[in-house]
Amino acid sequence: MQAAQRGLAQFFPKRRWKVGLSHAYLPVMAMSLKDYSQMDAALRFLSAYGPGLSNGFTNHGPMVAEALSAMGRPDAVMPWLQQNWPLRHTLMPRHAASHAIADWKAALGNRAPFDWSAFLSGDLAKTDWQDFVARWTARLAPGACSDAAHGIIRAGHAVRSMAEHETPERLRELADAFGMWAAGYATLPVADYAGTPMPAREAIAHVPFSPGKAREQRGGFTAGLKSLNDFPGFAPVIGMIDVSGDPVKTLSKITETFTRVFLANANDPYTVIAFIHGVTACVTLRSLAAFLDADTARAGLRYAWQTGAALYAVYGTRKPDFGKVAAPEETPYRLIAMAVDTADDHAIKFTEACLREYALNPNPVYLAAARHAIGILGKHG
Repeated sequence: MQAAQRGLAQFFPKRRWKVGLSHAYLPVMAMSLKDYSQMDAALRFLSAYGPGLSNGFTNHGPMVAEALSAMGRPDAVMPWLQQNWPLRHTLMPRHAASHAIADWKAALGNRAPFDWSAFLSGDLAKTDWQDFVARWTARLAPGACSDAAHGIIRAGHAVRSMAEHETPERLRELADAFGMWAAGYATLPVADYAGTPMPAREAIAHVPFSPGKAREQRGGFTAGLKSLNDFPGFAPVIGMIDVSGDPVKTLSKITETFTRVFLANANDPYTVIAFIHGVTACVTLRSLAAFLDADTARAGLRYAWQTGAALYAVYGTRKPDFGKVAAPEETPYRLIAMAVDTADDHAIKFTEACLREYALNPNPVYLAAARHAIGILGKHG
């Protein structure tokens, strides 16, 4: 655990915060907002269902429940699950494991999440959950893009929930989340970068747009990311990012960069969701990195950057603007209410992620991005 504690110290150094303008959403306020009182009830409700939906999409239920809890809206957790999800008739039943996993490396990407859940539950029972998170994040980080980043995102939500309080329901969700990540494991192409690593806002200018057809075909995001295997120009991108400095500041720069990518390219529900994943795949690293040693945490930064850059390469059409962005009229508290009002899973999760980043880097770009997503995905256009 000493290595994990070093990682924690680097990602969450002690600092003093001041509460200022009405848009301030600082950690002391966030701590007073969060309420996980309905988290275990939500996980019990969801325990009968698997990670996939009958329409081919991903079950965001556990992630939304955790995001609502983090935003202090436990009142919305069970109504969202009970009134929205069953009505869609897309939840798929959970099944028992069908095959035991003997070789975890060979089983990566086997599309058998229930087998992985059983295997990881057994592994989790042999150690404390913090070491489990450190070990499996290090193993799976090269596949940060897996299932269009849903695996790492769900893992981050599960870890943050566990950090609040350890319960049987949250332990099961931890195994399920990492099991989903492992079952869908996939990697992006990698090659040496001949240039000098750069900060995120400089590196993004060098990420090439893919000449493939995924941008026009608008199919599944996983297939779109897979198309980069046929685009050699993308492979060096992972080496463009400079992760040598303070990991906290580096991650803030990365999330701000991809939030600006979002604002430049998210024009309709499809592109909004695509570029939301580019941001949240990086934001979720904050929850995981607290349990990693410094070297693994920096590797995680590279893979998170690579994932966001991949979505940009496949679906982007415009370079991000790094000029000043005006904050929306709404306060963060109002943005939370509006996100909940949309009942949209991506609007809820993205709003929480943006407010989380704003707490550490009070740039109005995060508030503007949350407002933009709410407007396109919900009732406040």
